[in-house]
Amino acid sequence: MPDFQPRTKLERRVAAAAEQQLAESKIVTPIAVFRRMGWLHKIERWEREQVDTLESIAAVGPEKLTDAREILQRWAAAKGLTPGESTYVSTNRGRKPLKFTALQEESAERAYRMHWTSPELSDKRRETLTRKQNTAPDLVVIIPQADWTCAGCQDTGPYLIMDNAGSLCLTCADMDHLLFLPAGNATLTRRAKKASGLSAVVVKFDKSRKRYQRQGILIEESALEQAEQSCLADEEVRLRRRERDRERRANEDVVLIAKMTDLIGTLFPHCPSDRAESIARHTGLRGSGRVGRSAAGRALDEEAITRAVVASIRHEDTEYDELLMSGVDRDEARATIRFKIDSVLASWRGD
Repeated sequence: MPDFQPRTKLERRVAAAAEQQLAESKIVTPIAVFRRMGWLHKIERWEREQVDTLESIAAVGPEKLTDAREILQRWAAAKGLTPGESTYVSTNRGRKPLKFTALQEESAERAYRMHWTSPELSDKRRETLTRKQNTAPDLVVIIPQADWTCAGCQDTGPYLIMDNAGSLCLTCADMDHLLFLPAGNATLTRRAKKASGLSAVVVKFDKSRKRYQRQGILIEESALEQAEQSCLADEEVRLRRRERDRERRANEDVVLIAKMTDLIGTLFPHCPSDRAESIARHTGLRGSGRVGRSAAGRALDEEAITRAVVASIRHEDTEYDELLMSGVDRDEARATIRFKIDSVLASWRGD
């Protein structure tokens, strides 16, 4: 086994940061080491594809980063660590693989993707660490602080998510069925996120701290209800649920929802009546920004109502959300489940 004796200042810095990272996390990556050394700031901009490469936000030049990677590899070999390769994808809707260098040479890109674990770890522990390292990061939804326009529908909304085409509203990102759960109850948040097939972290830029601050998460309503059920011993959770129900009832436009329900029944006579009402209530919720609250939706445009029905089938009757969370591209996921949507629509129409 090669010996590693740090002789230069850079070698000592890299080795010290790597030792600390290994002691705390049991897994070492170039990105974690460089962040610990103070070389990588505002890394969330890279994770959201707001910059082209990781090296473009580094505090040092590409040559020094290359030297540090080589030092880290020699240190890991001398320690007898077990090598592996990680996957890095963006927190944007498209989940594109992230780029590290401007030249895109595979050897350099792969060097950034490397990770090392201690050979003393059990196979189960190493598998857990590796799986966590390769898990796609949370989707990130932003609360905008300035006027903005959706790249898909040219409208706007209370939330936006970055996509390869630009900023999207939640309707265009197929995420408008999610509910906002504010931060504050860690247990409820953890359980709701675990139960939700699709979820996203909601952040807002803090001008005083000059960074994005977590505000809560977006999760499926059924996941929130399931999490609340598991926390029913907590009176605070029960009070929150009742308050949420009161807010939902206050925001329901009873007349509009009744008309939407009737129209869904006309367009899709074999759609179960309770499902038609559920779709109408969901899409017609005041302040939601969903298709039912658009001008076309309020005018009971048949095409707009059909889009609401299709969106409900997509999220409730197919594996679409699971495909997105696993990193499948949005267009590919839609193509995969298109046949199921067409089948449900046909059965509801009575074709």
